[in-house]
Amino acid sequence: MRKIGIVTAMRMEARCITRRHLPFNQRISLGQSASIWLCGMGEEAALQAAAGLKAGGATALMSFGFAGALDPNLRPGDLVLPEAIHAGYSMPVDLSWRSRLRQMLPASLNVSDGTLATSRLVLSSASAKLELARATGACAVDMESGAVAEAAAHADLPFMAVRVISDAVEFSPPAILMDAVHPDGSANLARLLLLLLRGSVSLSTLLRLAVESRAACSTLSTVAKYAGTELGIA
Repeated sequence: MRKIGIVTAMRMEARCITRRHLPFNQRISLGQSASIWLCGMGEEAALQAAAGLKAGGATALMSFGFAGALDPNLRPGDLVLPEAIHAGYSMPVDLSWRSRLRQMLPASLNVSDGTLATSRLVLSSASAKLELARATGACAVDMESGAVAEAAAHADLPFMAVRVISDAVEFSPPAILMDAVHPDGSANLARLLLLLLRGSVSLSTLLRLAVESRAACSTLSTVAKYAGTELGIA
């Protein structure tokens, strides 16, 4: 029986799989066939999560969560099931696993394939996104999938990424917002209020981010609902 280890960076992503309040940065079993690790954003955190899941018995690894669009045609809520990961070099995805999952999804979802790029930095402008698209040929970007793919390759484990667009090319989370989030990606309300009072970020920006995050969460929840067997959670 395949035991799937799921890496999520942010609490809102993890809630699309389980409503349990997960402790931060540790392996949590979701039953006989899956476990999840809420790790925080970035390469180092994802590597630690992948190693912990493997040590806990995972025989396949999945990166699950949000992504930023590099293709102007992709909109918040669109699902990206990449065929390869670009993190300085190309790494493979288990295409048979990817195909099985995709076949279980409703036709109403807008699904893209192609390449998913990894960035060590939050891309907070359209120009930065388009530059990465030109350099890699990728359609979307995140900060964790490259590390999880690398860990899977080194351990000779199957790997797949399930990523949903949360920000379009032309609209990105302002970099200063990173000062107003907890390690698990949840909002630090006191710091967020301070940014608003100082005019460092606008209310309209926060409202748009909230709307687009909800669209991404809706798609991730749909994947978990219809393709739960391929996540090990059915």
